[in-house]
Amino acid sequence: MNLKNVTEVETNRVELEIEIDAETFKKAVNNVYRRQVKDINIPGFRKGKAPRAVIEKMYGKEVFYEDAMKDIYPDAVEDAVNEAGLRAVPDNVDLEVVEVSENGFTFKVKITTYPVVTIENYKGIEIEVVSDEVTDEKVEEKILSERRKAGSIETITDRPVQDGDTAVIDFEGFKDGEPFDGGKGEMYSLVIGSGSFIPGFEDQLIGHSTDEEFTINVTFPEEYTVPELAGAPAEFKVKIHEIKARVLPELDDEFVQDVSSESETVEQYREEIKKELAEELKAQRETDISNKCADAVAELVSGDIPQAMYTNRVTDMLKEIDMNMRRQGLDLETYLKYTGMTEELLRDQYAEKAESQVKLRLGLEKIAEIENIEATEEDLNEEYQKLADMYSMDVEAVKRLVPADDLKMDVRVDKAMAIVKENAVIK
Repeated sequence: MNLKNVTEVETNRVELEIEIDAETFKKAVNNVYRRQVKDINIPGFRKGKAPRAVIEKMYGKEVFYEDAMKDIYPDAVEDAVNEAGLRAVPDNVDLEVVEVSENGFTFKVKITTYPVVTIENYKGIEIEVVSDEVTDEKVEEKILSERRKAGSIETITDRPVQDGDTAVIDFEGFKDGEPFDGGKGEMYSLVIGSGSFIPGFEDQLIGHSTDEEFTINVTFPEEYTVPELAGAPAEFKVKIHEIKARVLPELDDEFVQDVSSESETVEQYREEIKKELAEELKAQRETDISNKCADAVAELVSGDIPQAMYTNRVTDMLKEIDMNMRRQGLDLETYLKYTGMTEELLRDQYAEKAESQVKLRLGLEKIAEIENIEATEEDLNEEYQKLADMYSMDVEAVKRLVPADDLKMDVRVDKAMAIVKENAVIK
């Protein structure tokens, strides 16, 4: 392979002129002949036994050229890209064969390349995150949550409906004195405060008791999905059959011993909850810092980024979704069919996220370059071991699957993000 010329034809688009020597081409042509001869019938010869010269005389000297060029092309382009010091982006390729003969061939190929980006002010990024302070209020909220989990749903007979109760009701709606379609239900369980009914409906159940029959007046929202009801006043006749409520266990030592393997008393349980919250809030804070630093880095990136990079990232994301679904016995194609979605609509949904991720990666690679960050042998060995542990594989097997250069860039990017986080101003 001889790289004759490298020409930038437009932003992030480069044309490579590549020459393949006679020896390489002749070898490729001969390989194609050996692969295809078994399927060629020539009169006077057994199938698959016709000499190459005879086949070429019958069909032309160029009979194997096209397939030979196809065999050589991928490696030749990759070698040329490396020689030119470029990074290619998977994208549409424009190919032009300039000259071809038994002495080799020359072709031109236009490829998309990684963009040149700039990033400034990545040190001192100001971000606001939720406090990780463990307050008494947070402890009590956590304990209340645990009591709710351990609670039971019971029928209430000694009081009217309260916020948070579940009311089992019959209802029928009327507009201008006439019942309307979809406005009737029987033995319907409605959680008060869920906001699942028309605004004002649930609030008017509060204070009414079991077996009580009454009327509720509401107005449908202007944006209601049924046009003839949008913005219209309506009357609902309602009967309450049953009131249900979640009854919480008392916060005492007996409850503590039921829900905890570490504590025996309420005070011990509070200390246990404090420790759990401290770990949870610390993890949430770190995640929050990472996410907000990542968003900030993506916004700081400037440059002409090829659309193909965004498109490729969306494709990768859909592949990841498909893989996750297959683990659960489903696949993306089936999911789209069941939900009435199309791949195009799904791509649109992920377009913004894909763009942010591409910009983040480019930004971090640029920071790694600016900061002269390198991946040491120790870094690589540590990453290979992590991958081996994650996938329960032998380290050497992982090394054969994951190129060291790819892993080096991942390490450099991780170190770049660490610099951003270390220098961030946390509010």
